[in-house]
Amino acid sequence: MTQAMFRVLVIEDDLHIRSVLRTLLESAGYRVELAETAARGLIEARANRPDAVLIDLGLPDRDGQQLVRDIRQFSTVPLLVLSARSAEQQKIMALDSGADDYVTKPFDAGELLARLRAALRRNVRSADQSEVLAIGRLTVDLARREARESGVPIHLTPLEFRLLEVLARSLGLIVTQEQVMRQVWGPERLDDTRRLRSYIKLLRQKIEPDPARPRFLVTEAGVGYRLISQAPSI
Repeated sequence: MTQAMFRVLVIEDDLHIRSVLRTLLESAGYRVELAETAARGLIEARANRPDAVLIDLGLPDRDGQQLVRDIRQFSTVPLLVLSARSAEQQKIMALDSGADDYVTKPFDAGELLARLRAALRRNVRSADQSEVLAIGRLTVDLARREARESGVPIHLTPLEFRLLEVLARSLGLIVTQEQVMRQVWGPERLDDTRRLRSYIKLLRQKIEPDPARPRFLVTEAGVGYRLISQAPSI
């Protein structure tokens, strides 16, 4: 799909920011719909089925985190929180509520567009039910539970592959520590972050060119981890 085929719903009460986002998104080729309250945004999300939603947390009629939960009751649409709340706990709560990513105001236009593209790619990939992902020189076949680097098989233990799979299914997006722990080890091990860090280190040793300077499996400090398909240029 081309960007002109994607519809983005912006739920934001600040008129100036709505205008800035509309101009930014339309200049990038997206079709844009606007809502200034949670109630209107929920109606638009139900009726018009946008391809992605940008949600401000500080809405006048309802907290944005509740709106994220409400939309998640009927849709898997990519949800990107855009908020001035920068505390790590706020980010974790939004992501655990069902948001796919979190961008802090004031935002960088390039970063926001990049994260939107990543969220849309993940959603299209999910719709196509693709089971083979490319991450740098790494190829991950989720159906066969195989990983190869430049065609050469990489040996991963079952737990290492499960960790890679959880991150790969949200490629380009933040996955919180709690989400990773819950999906890999189950709800009874949510506090065992030392185990998680240990397995992240082991996985980096197998998939990163330089594990001491990870470029694909990156840490989002205090929040979680993000697996990206292309390392940033240096």
